[in-house]
Amino acid sequence: MLNILPILIPIVLLLVLGIFTVQQQTTAIIERFGKFVGTRQAGLNFKIPFIDKIAGRVSLKIQQLDVLVETKTKDDVFVQMKISVQFQILREKVEDAFYKLQNPHDQITAYIFDVVRAEVPKMKLDDVFEKKDDIALAIQRELKEAMLNYGYDIVKALVTDIDPDAQVKAAMNRINAAEREKIAAQFEGDAQRISIVERARGEAESKRLQGKGIADQRREIARGLEESVDVLNKAGINSQEASALIVITQHYDTLQSIGSETNSNLILLPNNPNAASSMLNDMVTSLVAANKVQENSK
Repeated sequence: MLNILPILIPIVLLLVLGIFTVQQQTTAIIERFGKFVGTRQAGLNFKIPFIDKIAGRVSLKIQQLDVLVETKTKDDVFVQMKISVQFQILREKVEDAFYKLQNPHDQITAYIFDVVRAEVPKMKLDDVFEKKDDIALAIQRELKEAMLNYGYDIVKALVTDIDPDAQVKAAMNRINAAEREKIAAQFEGDAQRISIVERARGEAESKRLQGKGIADQRREIARGLEESVDVLNKAGINSQEASALIVITQHYDTLQSIGSETNSNLILLPNNPNAASSMLNDMVTSLVAANKVQENSK
């Protein structure tokens, strides 16, 4: 038993030195005397001690790279765009991803710069904001085709921010503010015009109703006068005298109405007691003369 121990101890040490583990979503690169011999996946693995070595560990998780690109639009506006690219290493192409590219981030960044500076100068600033998804698709398409040869898959490309020059943003804000003020002024003008039209319509309707009221009033007055003349005729008073009497009555009614207003400054001339009698005689004489002229003309 004691003779076997010197042999077992080195074997156990070799086994211990050759055992290693690989984390989930990670691939280990194994080299033998500097040459790639294979990969080891997640879990417990074994390599030949002192002959094989772990050259590196490659993550298979989705990674994200953010790149800031400054470029000029078609209308000569400088914008700074933030591009976010999500990528991962293909499990079946781990060898290419590990050995072909020294720095994949720099390679992806260079492609992003190339695509953005080829697409954005064809667009105006407003189009850049409206078509940012088209720019992202162009980046994803170009990167996917180029990076596939190196073992990388481009999962998604996003244009997460578009930041024009500060002076351009201030000018755009002023334009938007002026446009909104213009729209507000138009609405206010429309509201005032509608108010004026409706007020004019209301006044016209009021005048129409007022005129109708006056016409109705005069018609009723005429009807009342006609009835009064009929009543006086039945009492033995002829038409001329009846008409004169009605006018005198209205004259006194007017004086009474004026007198009831304490603040009235109206003076009716003549207003002495003999004026009514003279007015009545004059009216009767005038009516009689008018009737004679009418009879002679017939």
